[in-house]
Amino acid sequence: MSTPAQHFLDHSRQLLIQDYLPKVERCVVLLPAEKLWWRPNGQSNAVGNLLLHLSGNVREWIIHGVGGATSVRRRREEFSAKSGASAAQLMKALRATCKEAATILKRLDAACLADCRVIQGIEVTILGAIYHAVEHFSGHLGQIIYITKLCTGKDLSFWTVGEDGAVARGWTVP
Repeated sequence: MSTPAQHFLDHSRQLLIQDYLPKVERCVVLLPAEKLWWRPNGQSNAVGNLLLHLSGNVREWIIHGVGGATSVRRRREEFSAKSGASAAQLMKALRATCKEAATILKRLDAACLADCRVIQGIEVTILGAIYHAVEHFSGHLGQIIYITKLCTGKDLSFWTVGEDGAVARGWTVP
């Protein structure tokens, strides 16, 4: 039987790998190449920046903070880039980062979720670090979805609502 702690770890992996990452991939496929580094204004980030940032954040909080790998993050560069890698390169890096994070979460002993770590100068439990990384990913996914809809004018069809009001996944993972 799965404990609540194990369910949390399993669900966190599922959200990153089976829900959020495929949605990012769909957006990036639909986004015209010239819009990857487009910013609506000087205070906003381009999808390219958000992809760099998601990779950096998951690596910092899960791979480094929870998994113990060396921190290699250059956070300022995630936001200052005005151009750079292609969509395919950025997605390859994000997929690899999420896969590595999912491997760490799969191997993690649920009994250690209350253990403390210091990540980016913040003392946090392992559970808190995972929760932060997953909810943080979700927030930036929302931005990527919005930018994609803004630039393409397309309904991404992630969800369908039946006549009875029930919501169902409206797309299939490639």
